[in-house]
Amino acid sequence: MRSILIRPHGNGLIATTLNFDYEVRSAENAFSDVPAIKIDDEMLELAEHIIKTKAGAFDPKSYDDRYESALAELVQAKIEGRKIKPQKRPEPTKVVNLMEALRQSANASGGKSATKSKPAANSEAPRKKAS
Repeated sequence: MRSILIRPHGNGLIATTLNFDYEVRSAENAFSDVPAIKIDDEMLELAEHIIKTKAGAFDPKSYDDRYESALAELVQAKIEGRKIKPQKRPEPTKVVNLMEALRQSANASGGKSATKSKPAANSEAPRKKAS
């Protein structure tokens, strides 16, 4: 037996399964395995810059939940007896250097980069999948 929250939604109802207290881990336990690390000043400055330039108000009414829409379409197709075609998986994309991409993003938004771009030590050719 599960506890659920039932709330109105349009002409229907939405039921959300609730967890018992013993099913939810405390933050202390959940993050106990995460080691304490020293963050580079450059990375911290870059993160702060990105947060400042991208900060804004969120309007949930403007959010389009594509998963929910696709699921509703799938259910409707099943009800109507239409044949359901599985979607193709997207092709894997090229691996990029995250730090360099963040620097370029920060520069593109008009801010100054923490330091001049240097070739990254880790920027090797993308690894091939093992067959």
